[in-house]
Amino acid sequence: MRVLLLEDELMLQQAIKEYLDNTGYLVDAYEDGKDAYSAICKESYDLFIFDINTPSIDGLSLLEKLQKEKIFVPTIFISAITQIEQISKAYELGCYDYLKKPFHLKELTLHIERLLKIANIASSTIVQLSKFYTYDLERKKLIFDGEDQPLTQKQSQIVDLLASFEGKIVDFDTLRYYVWENVHVDNATIRAEVHRVRGSLKENLIESIKSVGYRLKKTV
Repeated sequence: MRVLLLEDELMLQQAIKEYLDNTGYLVDAYEDGKDAYSAICKESYDLFIFDINTPSIDGLSLLEKLQKEKIFVPTIFISAITQIEQISKAYELGCYDYLKKPFHLKELTLHIERLLKIANIASSTIVQLSKFYTYDLERKKLIFDGEDQPLTQKQSQIVDLLASFEGKIVDFDTLRYYVWENVHVDNATIRAEVHRVRGSLKENLIESIKSVGYRLKKTV
């Protein structure tokens, strides 16, 4: 598992890196938010551990920037900050956990292990579409980062059909039959509705097959 650590207290940074390295994780450590962002743009990581107060780009601003660029990686914040406003903002931005300094290094690994268990919960009815998107075939629900994705009834029908035929092309006639109950609508109407579905998603999961239809693509 590859981890990016952003921590500007060098002694603590080194202690965390050494401890996690010895535990079996691969850790890249940075004290400057700008340097961390550059690394994230070049490499793929499974987990972020961010301090809040860091030079150039603070941890909260960095996570917000990554979210806007659709880079979704499980994140744990470590900080001495106790203001509820900043803690709340961290969770609003999508962090998985918050660990207050000072903490025992074993406590950090327990938080990481807990996060991994949550991230790996799945069943045979769950289709993994990306690192953060899954589809529950039994409940007919699209799930992002553990939360149901709000969709209109017709959008839900489109996603359910595409998920049921995962990896296969669903043509316009099939969409017309199942989603519009065989009521004749032109292809432009179907395209417009699929476009609305795409607009409501945080990742690009729907692939257009020119003049034929659509396919739900997996990015995992």
